[in-house]
Amino acid sequence: MTQQLEKLQWEQKADKERLVFEKRRHGEVQENLKQIKEQIEDHKKRIEKLEEYTKTCMDCLKEKKQQEEMLVGEIENTKSRMSEVNEELNLIRNELQNAGIDNHEGNRQQKRAEVLEHLKRLYPDSVFGRLLELCHPIHKKYQLAVTKLFGRYMVAIVVASEKVAKDCIRFLKEERAEPETFLALDYLDIKPINERLREIKGCKMVIDVIKTQFPQLKKVIQFVCGNGLVCETVEEARHIAFGGPERRKTVALDGTLFLKSGVISGGSSDLRYKARCWDEKEIKTLRDRRTQLIQELKDLMKILRKEADLKQIQTLVQGTHTRLKYSQSELEMIKKKHLAAFFREQSQLQSELLNIESQCAMLSEGIKERQQRIEEFQEKIDKVEDEIFKHFCEEIGVENIREFEKKHVKQQQEIDQKRLEFEKQKTRLNVQLEYSRNQLKKRLSKINKLKETVQKGREDIDNLKQAEENCLQIVDDLMAKRQQLKDVFLTQNASAEKVQAQLEEERKRFLAIDREVGKWQKEVVIIQTSLEQKRLEKHNLLLDCKVQDIEIILLLGSLDDIIEVELGTEAESTQATVDIYEKEEALEIDYSSLTDDLKALQTDKEVEACLRLLLQQVASQEDVLLKTAAPNLRALENLKTVRDKFQESTDAFEASRKEARMCRQEFEQVKKRRYDLFSQCFEHVSISIDQIYKKLCRNVSAQAFLSPENPEEPYLEGISYNCVAPGKRFMPMDNLSGGEKCVAALALLFAVHSFRPAPFFVLDEVDAALDNTNIGKVSSYIKEQSQEQFQMIIISLKEEFYSRADALIGVYPEHDDCMFSKVLTLDLSQYPDTEGRESSKRNRELL
Repeated sequence: MTQQLEKLQWEQKADKERLVFEKRRHGEVQENLKQIKEQIEDHKKRIEKLEEYTKTCMDCLKEKKQQEEMLVGEIENTKSRMSEVNEELNLIRNELQNAGIDNHEGNRQQKRAEVLEHLKRLYPDSVFGRLLELCHPIHKKYQLAVTKLFGRYMVAIVVASEKVAKDCIRFLKEERAEPETFLALDYLDIKPINERLREIKGCKMVIDVIKTQFPQLKKVIQFVCGNGLVCETVEEARHIAFGGPERRKTVALDGTLFLKSGVISGGSSDLRYKARCWDEKEIKTLRDRRTQLIQELKDLMKILRKEADLKQIQTLVQGTHTRLKYSQSELEMIKKKHLAAFFREQSQLQSELLNIESQCAMLSEGIKERQQRIEEFQEKIDKVEDEIFKHFCEEIGVENIREFEKKHVKQQQEIDQKRLEFEKQKTRLNVQLEYSRNQLKKRLSKINKLKETVQKGREDIDNLKQAEENCLQIVDDLMAKRQQLKDVFLTQNASAEKVQAQLEEERKRFLAIDREVGKWQKEVVIIQTSLEQKRLEKHNLLLDCKVQDIEIILLLGSLDDIIEVELGTEAESTQATVDIYEKEEALEIDYSSLTDDLKALQTDKEVEACLRLLLQQVASQEDVLLKTAAPNLRALENLKTVRDKFQESTDAFEASRKEARMCRQEFEQVKKRRYDLFSQCFEHVSISIDQIYKKLCRNVSAQAFLSPENPEEPYLEGISYNCVAPGKRFMPMDNLSGGEKCVAALALLFAVHSFRPAPFFVLDEVDAALDNTNIGKVSSYIKEQSQEQFQMIIISLKEEFYSRADALIGVYPEHDDCMFSKVLTLDLSQYPDTEGRESSKRNRELL
């Protein structure tokens, strides 16, 4: 029975130890299960973040793709449109170049065009434009005829009503513009069309050869043309005009006009010049189209600059695509590998947990049943022991043997208990060590797998980073190459523009040199002709001397070499003349016997006058010789008398020559004084005008310079005055605007005044052509100069100008029995001009 009890106790002890182990294992499995659940939650959150990031990347990628497609399409369309615009622009430039009229319009036409544009802005629905701009012939061959028939109405302005025409005329008077002709639609007296004239063969009605896009303009064309007919030839026009029962108004294609009154008008050259207006109208259309295309080309260039944005978007798309691919691969790996592994491990732990719980329940039931059996066996053993050790217990005075064992065996039991605890601890540690080893193996295996995954991920990341670096390097290289090409393009473009400007300057210089060469060639031809004439005159004089046997003292050569030029063939005659002239050039005449006054002759006029005088003297001497009948015995006395008179005449001539020399010296002194005085004034003005013009313009880049047309005697001819306005290149004075001309004129006026300043001077509405900016500059300059240099009275109607004055004088009419004027005065010096002082200070700082 004791053996059975010990066996049961040993089994009970073993089951309890197993129960404790299973409970500890149950706690560990629950802890592992908790960790697995936390990892699953972390991975689920990571999956949500990755899915959200993937969705964001896909949305961004979709948006960037749309932007990329839109930019690609826009840039392709822009490049296509740019090629079309460039082709059309080249065609227009070729047409303008072929027309030969691609130059600046005259100042007068430009002003008239500006006035018309202003009228159109004032009355947009009532002012239609000039007649030649609103219609045109159906064919170019009718241009001369239509131009002739239109006459003065060709540049007339078409308006809607008489009231608008009067308002426009009032505006022209206020602006002091050139007079214009206005055709008001409600004011025209239009004659009905004679439909029978369309049946005449060989001609057409003029209104049928003119087309227009404005229906209301047909009334104007009918008013201007009337029942006029256009014919192919002049004969047909004359026949139709005067050959029928009634006269008609006809015009030929060459512009010859036959009126009903019998007047015939031609003038084809003037008409061709006027008919150019139709071509200029087309050219104006081409110019407007060229301006539109240039502006469109600028806009297209702005769009084309979006290629950099496209490259950036493509780089972003590529980077986003790479990150999206990496995120998707990581998401796929987490879902398929990590999360699935965690779920498998969770299910394993849960099944293991269930097994442990069932084992714990089974062990608890077994321990409980065994405990009941142990208690039953213990009761039986206690009864047997009590019967056996009854006498022993009575002897030692204990109730039963168990009490004795408790007292005396307690120590042994404690030892056994300690031994048992050590055994339990040993067993528990062995089991725990085994379990830890198993867990360590699993963890090491898992760690190795994770290390492999991490290593693979790192390799993928390194590869992707390397690919990204390569792509970024390629992008940087491409951007650098693009910037380099852009810089090269800008440099080449600037060089091309510079070369173009130099080419234009060289072309202008070449044209100037060509004109100068032509001028010198003409002078050379004139000089050669004059030289040839002089040679011929010399030959004739020498030939006359030879024929008349007049003795000429020669140092080299002989008059026998002088022969008459014989006429033969052209080549022979030219060669003979050249030979004779060469022989004559070899002759050297001795002029030492001539008097000083004859040697002093310089010009041809002086020589001719002296020659005529000598010929007269010779002729008179010949007359005297012819009239002399016989020798006079008193000739010696007469000769002495003549010699005396000759000496007196010589003395008088010498005195007159000395007097003329003194007069000439006085004249030269006066001329030099005149030149000095003029040069003094001119140099002062030419130096001062540049500084004054800079101060008036408030810009140091402005230039003004004077140059005399005759440097030797500048007071005999004109003075050239040119200005370079700020921010503009050099251009003739006629091409400057009205305000720029006004500022230049004021600079010249102030420069001349600075030479010999007057006490004051008066300016009458000099600000009429100035805008507010130039008014401020001019008024500031006058304000500064009036404080130190001069006083000025200015008549002005603009508040921006007269508000800067020291005092104002106003004149106004007053009506009573008769109208008379009154005067108002206002002293502005009491009111400080702070704005003007600040503006002057800023302008001085700028200067």
